Amino acid sequence: MNWGAFEKLLSGINQYSTAFGRIWLSLVFIFRLLVYLVAAERVWSDDQKDFDCNTRQPGCANVCYDHFFPISHIRLWALQLILVTCPSLLVLMHVAYREAKEQRLREASGDNYRCIYPNPGKKRGGLWWTYLFSLIFKAGVDVVFLYIFYRFYRNYTLPWVVKCELPPCPNVVDCFISRP
Repeated sequence: MNWGAFEKLLSGINQYSTAFGRIWLSLVFIFRLLVYLVAAERVWSDDQKDFDCNTRQPGCANVCYDHFFPISHIRLWALQLILVTCPSLLVLMHVAYREAKEQRLREASGDNYRCIYPNPGKKRGGLWWTYLFSLIFKAGVDVVFLYIFYRFYRNYTLPWVVKCELPPCPNVVDCFISRP
């Protein structure tokens, strides 16, 4: 990833955000993206390969792993990160559209040019509604993912051994988690 382009994109989004939106975006990128890239990938990367059951029955370890871990932490966090950051890009695209529309009108009118938007980055009209929708969508995504985390990992404890008796396992099988 080119960090210069990333910084330019963030400054473009921050230019058209409110103070609350700037703080929220900064927190998203500092506490989510950096933690995800630096720590989470290494800690929870692929525990399925280290999930070991005391049977050689084909498919038993996969079924037990899927039963005890219905969704990967990493994939769920990545999906949340994508869904939370996309609305900011929608606002940026709306601003770029307004600026391009203004430029086309300026080129077509020549000397008789009259500004449609005195300041294309100013939030009014459709841009205000796009910005407001993006904030509501981000808040909704965060609430939905908090609920998902609560539902899947209500009593989040990882024992050393889990007992599994799902088909195709021949009987009650002991499975060992890599990092309980």
